[in-house]
Amino acid sequence: MADLDRYLGYLKRDDVTELVLQTGKVAALKLTAGKLHPLTKVGLTSAQIVALLEGAGWGSMIPTQDTGGQPQSATSAGVEYSCRVARRADQIQVRVVASVAAKPAASPAPRPCPSPSPSPSPSPSPSPRSAAEALIAEAMSSVESVRAPSSAARASAHAGEPSFASRPPRCTWASGSAHDRIHALLREARESGSTDVHVTGGQPARLRQLGELLPVGDRLPEAGVEQMLMPLLEDAGPTAVAQLAELGYADFAVELPGAGRLRINFAKGRSGLKGCFRCVVGSPPSLAGLGLPHELGKLVDFHQGLAIVSGPSAQGKTTTMAALVDLINRNKPHHIITVEDPIEIIHPIHAAVISQRQVGLHTASFQRALKAALREDPDVIVIGELRDRETVEMALQAAETGHLVIASMSTPSGAKTIDRLIDMFPPDDQAQVRSTLAGALKIVVSQRLVRAADRSRMVAAAELITGSIPLWSLIRENKLFQLPSLLQRGRNYGMIKIEDSLNELLARGEIDEPTAKAAADDPRAIHPGGIKPSTATGEPGGPANPNQDLGKAALGAMRNMFGRNRKDTP
Repeated sequence: MADLDRYLGYLKRDDVTELVLQTGKVAALKLTAGKLHPLTKVGLTSAQIVALLEGAGWGSMIPTQDTGGQPQSATSAGVEYSCRVARRADQIQVRVVASVAAKPAASPAPRPCPSPSPSPSPSPSPSPRSAAEALIAEAMSSVESVRAPSSAARASAHAGEPSFASRPPRCTWASGSAHDRIHALLREARESGSTDVHVTGGQPARLRQLGELLPVGDRLPEAGVEQMLMPLLEDAGPTAVAQLAELGYADFAVELPGAGRLRINFAKGRSGLKGCFRCVVGSPPSLAGLGLPHELGKLVDFHQGLAIVSGPSAQGKTTTMAALVDLINRNKPHHIITVEDPIEIIHPIHAAVISQRQVGLHTASFQRALKAALREDPDVIVIGELRDRETVEMALQAAETGHLVIASMSTPSGAKTIDRLIDMFPPDDQAQVRSTLAGALKIVVSQRLVRAADRSRMVAAAELITGSIPLWSLIRENKLFQLPSLLQRGRNYGMIKIEDSLNELLARGEIDEPTAKAAADDPRAIHPGGIKPSTATGEPGGPANPNQDLGKAALGAMRNMFGRNRKDTP
């Protein structure tokens, strides 16, 4: 694998003393000044580090038990290095030093394509702590295993929230065989923090960063695109090949060394075969790491009911569901069954037992999988998406019979989510559905990803509707038009309006005011600086006016309250 050679090329520079690879951290160089200089935008997983070492023929150095590591001599591309590999549980740290002979005078290091140098603004910077402390800091995530079952280690994505580069990498990935080109492109997408990759004949490849599609490279010929994509489809198995032939599209997931886990859609069109790749996080993140409200964590206390994660497409619903499942997995000795299309984030076994099933591969449909799941002694059932009436009906039945059901829906808000659930049924059945839903609904979280103020990443704003007697009454009585009013006064029930979430992000300086207003349902509820104006002063967050007659202010409030029109004498 040439990736490690590209990193090692930096060791030829006079101002570089060491290459450091560590689980959960970005690949970094230790400079002569003692500082760490990052090479990648996204942290490495243990599986990726194993893949790098095995690709360079250094796999024998990987320890099988905890150790601080001893310096070992290693060679790559005819150059001698000293390599020390340390391990603690699932965490790996690799430190590589070049021999003196490998540092020729005035020999600039090559600029590796897949490892773009970070821009000065939003890129990760070393903390003020010493370099040694930064290196031994506890890694941000863990992986299920260090070694892959085969000789080629399987790499997965970063466990935390991905950071985003300010512009796409521009590289010579178009050279080489079709197999090498698509793998190099996907590695670049992962390392640059892109969320999606689009490959279409007659157009340049495009990477989605901060919600925008940005072109990279030259136009791709239609025949060349098919040569790049078909091997991935064939590797996914005969089911995916048959789906493309019969339906004109195919959904599946793969895991590639250096590119991590990817959800893939292939579709036939006027320009031939098109590929869309979604970069999936390699292991479940935490709710805190995603910036979601802590009230959402109360889901772990429910033993039955329905919880729905909603939001527009590509707003991180799958990642949020994975965080909720991981929270239960780490804290409850439950049996969790997931039904997905396809399986995206792989959950390791902690306190719970997890059975993950893929539609089309392990089961014919969501409905059949859910019907079978009820006989498998589940505690928690996770549904990738509520797409049709049959699936919703099975989900409500499971929630009624003592199971906790977590599902997602592509709806713009919490109110629209509840409306959509009811409207899927015929009018004659909707009264019964409202009664069932009122008894089962526990949480509806609707999230939106918005750009950070520094344009370096996306942050999550969330609307949270919690199950309560007032909410259940609105559902039963078909008065969901009053839900905005309930959200306004429902903070005591743990409810959060989307505008309140945006105002909080605005007050912390994480987003700017135009971004907050664009994402809000009611832009008028977005306040300058995220701070609601004081009713006493009319100024944002200001103290009460000492010269104000409080008696007159109270009298004015009473006039407004009781609608008095006459003037009161002083």
